[in-house]
Amino acid sequence: MSDAQVGLLTATPLIMIFAGAMRAMGVLSTTATIAAIALSGAIAAVLFFTQ
Repeated sequence: MSDAQVGLLTATPLIMIFAGAMRAMGVLSTTATIAAIALSGAIAAVLFFTQ
C-alpha cells in the first residue's frame, strides 16, 4: 500500500466525521451532509484504486 493510499484511508473518514459534526451543529443541511459524505467516499475510492 502506497503512502497516498494510507493518506486516503486516514483523511476520508475524518472528512466524513467533520461533515457529520457540522450537521450536528446545524451548519449543513441533511442533503448537503449526505452529498459530502457520499462524494468524499466516491472520490477516495476512485483515487485509492487508481494509485
